[in-house]
Amino acid sequence: MDAMHKTVKYRVERELLDEKSLEEVAQKKTWSDTHPSMKEHLKDSLKCTVPTLKRRLVSILPVLYWLPKYSVWDYGMPDLISGISVGIMHLPQGMAYALLASLPPVIGLYTSLYPGLIYILFGTSRHISIGTFTVLSIMVGSVSERLAPDMDFLKVNGTNITAEVDITARDSYRVQVAAATTVLGGLIQVALGLVKFGFVGTYLSEPLVRAYTTAAAVHAVVAQLKYIFGVSPARFSGPLSLIYTLKDVCLLLPHTHLPTLVVGVVSMVFLIAAKELNSFLSSKLPVPIPVELITIVAATLISSYSHLNSNYTVSVVGEIPSGLSSPSAPDFWMFGEVVGDAFALAIVGYAISISLGKTFALKHGYKVDNNQELVALGLSNTVGGFFHCYSVCPSMSRSLIQETTGGKTQMAGLASALIVLVTILKLGPLFQELPKAVLAAIVFVNLKGMFKQYSDIVPLWKSSKIDLAIWFITWVSTLLFNLDMGLAASIAFAMLTVILRTQMPTYSVLGNIPGTELYVETETYREAKEIPGITIFRSSATVYFANADLYLEALKEKSGLDITKMIIYKRRQEVKQKRRERRAERRARRQAKRERQASKAAVEPAAEMEEASRWSDTHIDSDVTEEEEQDWSERENGTVFVIPTTPQTPDGHCRWEYLKGGDQDGTSLGWMSESQDGDTTTLGSVCEDTLSGDLEQVSLGSLGKWTWDIHSIIIDLSTANFIDTVAIKTMKNIFRDFSEIDVDIYLAGCQASVVEQLEIGDFFSKSITKRHLFASIHDAVLYCLDHRGATSLPRFKSSVDRDISTKL
Repeated sequence: MDAMHKTVKYRVERELLDEKSLEEVAQKKTWSDTHPSMKEHLKDSLKCTVPTLKRRLVSILPVLYWLPKYSVWDYGMPDLISGISVGIMHLPQGMAYALLASLPPVIGLYTSLYPGLIYILFGTSRHISIGTFTVLSIMVGSVSERLAPDMDFLKVNGTNITAEVDITARDSYRVQVAAATTVLGGLIQVALGLVKFGFVGTYLSEPLVRAYTTAAAVHAVVAQLKYIFGVSPARFSGPLSLIYTLKDVCLLLPHTHLPTLVVGVVSMVFLIAAKELNSFLSSKLPVPIPVELITIVAATLISSYSHLNSNYTVSVVGEIPSGLSSPSAPDFWMFGEVVGDAFALAIVGYAISISLGKTFALKHGYKVDNNQELVALGLSNTVGGFFHCYSVCPSMSRSLIQETTGGKTQMAGLASALIVLVTILKLGPLFQELPKAVLAAIVFVNLKGMFKQYSDIVPLWKSSKIDLAIWFITWVSTLLFNLDMGLAASIAFAMLTVILRTQMPTYSVLGNIPGTELYVETETYREAKEIPGITIFRSSATVYFANADLYLEALKEKSGLDITKMIIYKRRQEVKQKRRERRAERRARRQAKRERQASKAAVEPAAEMEEASRWSDTHIDSDVTEEEEQDWSERENGTVFVIPTTPQTPDGHCRWEYLKGGDQDGTSLGWMSESQDGDTTTLGSVCEDTLSGDLEQVSLGSLGKWTWDIHSIIIDLSTANFIDTVAIKTMKNIFRDFSEIDVDIYLAGCQASVVEQLEIGDFFSKSITKRHLFASIHDAVLYCLDHRGATSLPRFKSSVDRDISTKL
């Protein structure tokens, strides 16, 4: 392969291509060709053929695509085994995560049933398992406890308020809050999906999502401590609520309920040991051992026969109603109070869903539709909310089990839903004696994967400090500001990093690699040589309103031309030039008058007096001129002097040239026009005042780091994917300002969309045409050299050819 790369060469000969020539050669399409009219759009959208109808129906209901092709022989048994395995996981996780959401355990079982059935019809992923998830459960618990705190449901005994909480009334109201939040979040997801807003998930970068879930795991641990230690800390909400809750739990540790602690610790030890054994034997087992199901069954049996609740006051799940609850509409009046939480749930749930879906789709070679996934998840939440479910999304652990046990389609989800349905209808009451500490232990152990994400810190430190900053800010803000506010702060910070990176891009000057048509950064590549007289400028980011001013400043710095000072100085010199011309005219008139008077004078004394008067006037004018020159030299501290090299034309324009400073002999002329053959004199030189307008030319040092041999600047816009009105005005100003000092500006590498935006923004005019835009940097360089009449090539070997045709 290396040998082949060393021998392969190519040679291309073509004419120089500016934008106008490129459009002619490539036959650019017209606006109507690329932008159909509204009438045509409407006509196409209303056109209904059988293939179009079928395609749209399948896009709305993806189940119609794969279900008719479903092979029971090939997929039936793998999907059944996978579904049973996932269904067994749904039971303990549904009840355990319901505690995180501060809801009755049966609500977790409902949440594991209804939304999954809806997703089977509308979802496009074949392997994710929809149901309860840790992060969403915590977020729902946050809003339900905020709107339904224990203090609002204290029992009233006559006229006295007791410290006992009416658990039934409290849980009923919390279910209403969770259902309203879920329905509103689902409607938000459906609306975003219908308007093709599926790309919203891309704003949640991987470091942000991983840091957010890691911080959410800390919230989950703190929320479950009360079940492990058997204490009742106060409920806090808002910023720093996690810190206050943890402090309250620590203060209550002396009041720990030992039987509850023993149950929790023993359950955790058993779960950790069993999971490690499961992982060790995973290659030898056809399906994983249902460790969590074994744990809750064993704990329920032990609790039931030893009467842990009555004898040792260990808190248990309590009554689990058998049968399905009838659907009911949520309280729509709550939408105003939960809209922020609903939006956060919608975005986080979708981000987790689409990331998992794309992971499995890439592995198994199929496509997941972003917008349809958003609609499917939204409908799952909306319909589930009417059946008292709370917000759902896929779980990594269940989805991995569904994929590793051989699941091929969402029929596995149907099988797992049947397992949950049988449990709700017949087996639910059997788990009434299950200790809550066991469910808390299941949550603790399942968070192990999230806590492993702390290992992201070291790789991020090595690869990207900005991603590490996003990770750290997300983690801290989620811990301190709670889940909803933390998410908003994290997204805001992530967007800020993007804005800052576009505001502070890398600006560079490009040089030619000898023997090629390639132009690369001179600061990075040793062999990159600048083309004499030409500066090639590039920004690593697009130009828009936020960085337009910085772009102009960088161009000044890289080109070495402080255009602002040069133009100001030019204006001053123009004023001074006009003043000198007027002074010369006055002297000429006085001289003519003296001559006329001298010719009429017959007496010698009168002639002598006239001569003395003429000598006095001339001496005064000379002193004034010398004082002005000295004063200007002191004020400008030896700065560059901009001078006209040709007489002013009737239209008011004249030719200007720039002299290198610090060279008082006047020989440091950087470049001159071909038509300029005049001599240059320096400050302090003496010239005769004549009516021909021959004026004094001076050189006064330098205004900053200027290079006077620049006659053309090429701006590489290949990195720009759009250009706004502010950037267009900036480009116009660059063309106008540099033209005043006789430096030509050209653009290269503009994308078609950028050219189109330039046209719409009235960028082109009589002075700025498409002849100033070139297809490539090399085209622009060749044009500049030909246009400026370079008589010799650079001394280094370069691919820059003085011919109009490009030779590579």
